[in-house]
Amino acid sequence: MLHTFDFDGLRIPANLPRVPSPVPGGFVVPAGPVALLHPFGDTEFYRHGWNSWSPSGWARTDGETIGIKDSPNRLLTADDAANETPHAHSGAAVGAIAGTDGDVLLLGALGVGSPRVGADRNVLWGRAEEHTADWFVAYGPERQVFADYADLVSERLGRRTGSAGTVWSSWYSYFEGIDEELVARTVSDLAGYPFDVFQLDDGWEPIVGDWVAGPKFPSGMAVTARTIADAGFTPGLWLAPLIALPGSELARTRPDLLVQDDDGRPLITGYNWGSHYHSLDTTQDEVKDHLREVFETVVGWGYRYLKLDFMYAGAVTGKRSIPLHREAVYREAVQHIRSVVGDSVYLLGCGVPMIPSVGVFDGARVGPDVGAFWDNAERPGDPSGVGARNSIVASINRAWMKRLYEVDPDAVYFRSARSLLDDGERQALRDTAAILEFRSTSDPIAWLSAQEREQLIAYMEETSVIEQTGRYSFRIDGREVDLTPIVTGTVVTDAASLVV
Repeated sequence: MLHTFDFDGLRIPANLPRVPSPVPGGFVVPAGPVALLHPFGDTEFYRHGWNSWSPSGWARTDGETIGIKDSPNRLLTADDAANETPHAHSGAAVGAIAGTDGDVLLLGALGVGSPRVGADRNVLWGRAEEHTADWFVAYGPERQVFADYADLVSERLGRRTGSAGTVWSSWYSYFEGIDEELVARTVSDLAGYPFDVFQLDDGWEPIVGDWVAGPKFPSGMAVTARTIADAGFTPGLWLAPLIALPGSELARTRPDLLVQDDDGRPLITGYNWGSHYHSLDTTQDEVKDHLREVFETVVGWGYRYLKLDFMYAGAVTGKRSIPLHREAVYREAVQHIRSVVGDSVYLLGCGVPMIPSVGVFDGARVGPDVGAFWDNAERPGDPSGVGARNSIVASINRAWMKRLYEVDPDAVYFRSARSLLDDGERQALRDTAAILEFRSTSDPIAWLSAQEREQLIAYMEETSVIEQTGRYSFRIDGREVDLTPIVTGTVVTDAASLVV
């Protein structure tokens, strides 16, 4: 049906599935394809990525698109490969175009179904693989319309209020090279430092897909959890529960429990660890029983903070035992995990589909992996690649998501040893984490100078007052911080100049 929106005199003709309903801040449009005819010509478009690692940000409709290009293997892991349009401006769930005087026209889905929003110089459009979610349409100040959208999503999908506190993770120091003795020494060194959580990352399990203690943890994972708890920290653990490497026992012995391709073979759903991997078919009762056993065991060991990684793999396109929509299947799977672990366990999602995770996860990563270097020379032009700048760019473009769950921009650095980051680049990472209100690091105390240890303590103990003064500019406890040069690429390495 044809309809015209009237936003205080700005008239937007639209093709809608049904009559919209006014709500505070805008209108709710019933599920179905939406097209808004805007008068702004070529302008900026906000593109939102599908999962934690997917590129997000603003780009001109007559300019280069934001996304993963010329890398199908990476695209499969780091965005919605089924719907990505590398040569046209589009993104997942929500999009917006810049109007005049700081106002934007926003179109956002209020649920699952793989909704997609795109734009050109004439039209802002929305469609979905399965039209089950209503849309929100609004025009107004940028921060306000994104806040109104986030609040409506939370009304529909829920909002958890758990807080992670300050987190120490093993990943960006030891990576997979962790063992029982190293963890015990690191915990001992950190005793008395202002951390709430000590989280073991990848490397404790024998292989991804088999969630039991590996040979480097001969005493079992419960013993390590007690070591962490005895030092005064909440024990945390990394898992990737919805995937399995081909060499795992689950994939070798029960390939029928995996999502299948068109030829009836386990579908390849991503690449890492020098291999491809597969996704569990969570529509099967045996898989649900498997997940229940895994999480009952992990919680029984004593872990109360769980980082669940590569979760997007539960929402890929493929053949499952029950032909439900893939985002609905994913949401049911993570709701099942939540029901097993209970409300007292903090769930941090990584590589998660962003909107389908709302109301289930306490926190979510909102950018690609950080790194002890600024730009990724091995993957130039890939905005989802590991690196400090990519992490900042994606994360700060998702600051509005703080109204949905805690948003994790990834670890910050204090160490000058074993790092290619300069002082300004480390400060930019720390400012981003302060703005997003999630503070974590992987720096072992033994790697820090006396001055760096003092910086770590001060940073982890402070609670900053954050004021947003522009799209990428903020006031942190009265100190002006402008991340615009980083986000726009006008400053590549001299991040020190960004901090006033």
